[in-house]
Amino acid sequence: MNKFSELNVQIGKYRWTICTLVFFATSVNYLDRNVLGLLKQTLSDAGVFGVNKANQELNYSTVVICFQFAYALGMLAAGRVIDWVGTKAGYAYSLIGWSLAAIGHAFGHHTWSFGFWRAILGITESGNFPAANKTITEWFPKKERAFATGLYNSGANVGAIVAPLCVPYIAQAWGWEWAFILTGAIGLLWLVFWYLFYASPVAKLQTGHLKQAEYDYIHSDVDEQVTPIATVSWLRLLTFRQTWAFTVGKFLTDPIWWFYLFWLPAFLTGENARKASEYIALNPSFSGGMDQVPGVISWPFAVAVVYTVATVGSVFGGWLPKKLMNSGMDANKARKLAMFIFALFPLCVLLASRLGVINTWFAVATIAIACAAHQAWSANIFTTVSDMFPKSAIASVTGIGGMGGAIGGIFISRAAGLLLKHFTEQGKTELGYGILFIICGSAYLVAWIAMHLLVPKFKQIS
Repeated sequence: MNKFSELNVQIGKYRWTICTLVFFATSVNYLDRNVLGLLKQTLSDAGVFGVNKANQELNYSTVVICFQFAYALGMLAAGRVIDWVGTKAGYAYSLIGWSLAAIGHAFGHHTWSFGFWRAILGITESGNFPAANKTITEWFPKKERAFATGLYNSGANVGAIVAPLCVPYIAQAWGWEWAFILTGAIGLLWLVFWYLFYASPVAKLQTGHLKQAEYDYIHSDVDEQVTPIATVSWLRLLTFRQTWAFTVGKFLTDPIWWFYLFWLPAFLTGENARKASEYIALNPSFSGGMDQVPGVISWPFAVAVVYTVATVGSVFGGWLPKKLMNSGMDANKARKLAMFIFALFPLCVLLASRLGVINTWFAVATIAIACAAHQAWSANIFTTVSDMFPKSAIASVTGIGGMGGAIGGIFISRAAGLLLKHFTEQGKTELGYGILFIICGSAYLVAWIAMHLLVPKFKQIS
């Protein structure tokens, strides 16, 4: 039995039940969020984004931006609301809202009505990460927070894996409207388990569900053994470089995940179409189907592969700093070193377009590595908030940073729409993706440098 298992046997493991709840909420969050990208071509064919092919790219980016703009505003408010009403109620209200908004997409049949429902989804989904981060901070000591964050954050990948394996087939069998209805309804089931199993550590200690030893372990960080700090205003939080370090890091790297989330299916579909066109031009007598063209791949399966690999990255991202700390490395150095390592791997995506010409699976491999690195990075950047701020400010700071990430997402969505519209008109769509991959590959190193300059050492503020 390893030390981790021995510890759980000795003190209890109810905190991992809480982590499991957050994991499933995050899975549902990304399942609902992913449906749009997976049905982009279906919705385009149905006329939701207009009839002109080049304009469809721009109109699609407009719908994505409606989500991101609302998500940015929602992030700012969600953190404050969750710090105010508490984790249990705040998480529940958020999940009810985004489940109903996901179902509402079935009633949108043109760009702006779709944009409306995406905006409602953005506002309500914004509560997930502030609530999740606050939950992990309340239930785990510092040495386990990155690992727990990596585990729950892997739920984003699970949602992204499940979606391509079911959404296209639901849409094909029953229509795209049912894809939104059925995936939206799943989240409402989570509420039953949330209300059955979640309460604060103090409440669970009083009811006997939490052992005293585990309660003491959760509250074992010496620098947090102080009088609780009252809720801090947004303006006050904005005076700290630590807030800006987290926000800048999210602003620069969150958009990359947004790009993969909303444009990866379109990129792979485009690669298939290009290979089919080239093959038919060389073999005019060919009369087989698309799946018989050499080099054409099943893009739903490829998307599932990408996010499966990303799940491993998320868990490893939480494990590595924990391992470094257990080996005696200072917590700040462990976090910084891990984030630097994870900032290097996305550089491989610079080769995605070039390798895709040889074999689409080569492009899929580079994107999978980049997505895994992003999730590893994400597990650690979320944990920097609890490294630097008291528990009373966790959700608020997470919300401010999340707003920064969503604003960055707006920029990359509009950039993607304009670039792809321009190069689609020229018949060189792959060149537009090549430029976007350059941005995706370099963003993490830039973010790491910016965060290091703003906060040379992650430590609790006074």
